[in-house]
Amino acid sequence: QVQLVESGGGLVQAGGSLRLSCAASGRTFSGYGMGWFRQAPGKERELVGRIVWSGDPTYYAAFVKGRFTISRDYAQSTVYLQMNSLKPEDTAVYYCALYRGGTVYSTSSYDYWGQGTQVTVSS
Repeated sequence: QVQLVESGGGLVQAGGSLRLSCAASGRTFSGYGMGWFRQAPGKERELVGRIVWSGDPTYYAAFVKGRFTISRDYAQSTVYLQMNSLKPEDTAVYYCALYRGGTVYSTSSYDYWGQGTQVTVSS
């Protein structure tokens, strides 16, 4: 079993920054990496980015455009999502999920989702 717990969400003004954390426990090595997704009200869940344990380049969605960075603390079994230059359209619930391999942007390639953390960006 794998347990994922996100934290770090909150309310921030446009142009501000937040760092989300995803604390992982259990058999995280059974996956290939970790992904961050987000879901805004009335919209489908979409991939923000994905980091892999192998050290291959991290994948980012086009809308990130250099604003977000995913990193990992091996010792703490934690994956981070650093979000800079936030925009109101970044408002969503953000989720981390264990990447099992396959199509990087498809939710079916991930399992063991966290409960999500709300990010609200005010204009």
